[in-house]
Amino acid sequence: MSPELQPGLRFTWRYTVPARATVPRLYHDTPFCLDMPDVLATGYMVGMMELACVQAMMPYVDWPREQSLGTMVHFSHFSPTPPGMTLRVEGEVIAVDGRRVTFRVEAWDDLDRICAGTHERVLIDPLRFEAKLARKQAQAQASA
Repeated sequence: MSPELQPGLRFTWRYTVPARATVPRLYHDTPFCLDMPDVLATGYMVGMMELACVQAMMPYVDWPREQSLGTMVHFSHFSPTPPGMTLRVEGEVIAVDGRRVTFRVEAWDDLDRICAGTHERVLIDPLRFEAKLARKQAQAQASA
């Protein structure tokens, strides 16, 4: 990680909400979700907040040899967003502690502020992570 990734770094990211991101479409295999409003699903929105933070980190990591994983999300979802609207996600790095980076993040759709909260990511070595994952998969298969 580059030493320039420091608290105070600000970023903006835009993303147009696709139809597949709405509650009935994202959770199409859960019958009661099919009756829910056709709006941006909170779970998908959280993913977009994470991706905005990943995008902000990209210039400061040695991609793909250095990657990050989300380890904490704490977001409030204030307002519904229909598909087709564009999200504007704005954030700021608020802490860097070793491999751990914490962000304050907010999002607006074309009309309203829809989300605010914090997100934490940890830098990983993908090769070490894949090895750990392979061990866990092997353990799961052995105990099945």
